[in-house]
Amino acid sequence: MRFMMLMIPKGYETAAADAMPSAEAVAAMMKYNEDLQKAGVLLALDGLHPPASGARVSFRGGTPTVTDGPFAEAKEVVGGYWMIRVNSREEAIAWACRCPAGENEVIEVRRVQEMEDFPDDIQQIVAGFPELGTAARA
Repeated sequence: MRFMMLMIPKGYETAAADAMPSAEAVAAMMKYNEDLQKAGVLLALDGLHPPASGARVSFRGGTPTVTDGPFAEAKEVVGGYWMIRVNSREEAIAWACRCPAGENEVIEVRRVQEMEDFPDDIQQIVAGFPELGTAARA
């Protein structure tokens, strides 16, 4: 099973576009990332720039509308993620609990939808697009 662990740092929604974590925080996080890698569960990870440097595309009425960050209505935003492959939800939560996160950070653990989770009719539709690869379809 694949799980995405989403880092949600409180206050990141109003951080400056050039905000960076401290060297100490990065060092602690890199040790954690190394532990994930050594355990063979890490598939991918990335940190994200603050929302002030991003954009949101909404589709009210079917028409795309672009809003540049920061986003006034945002209460929580994702600051980064890990994609891991583990045997259970409990194992994914155990890994999240080991993260050296600060008291202003939350990690949301979400299972990734795999092709076998979908009914046959949807699997047949997706099978018609082999060039997209498994990761893009799952």
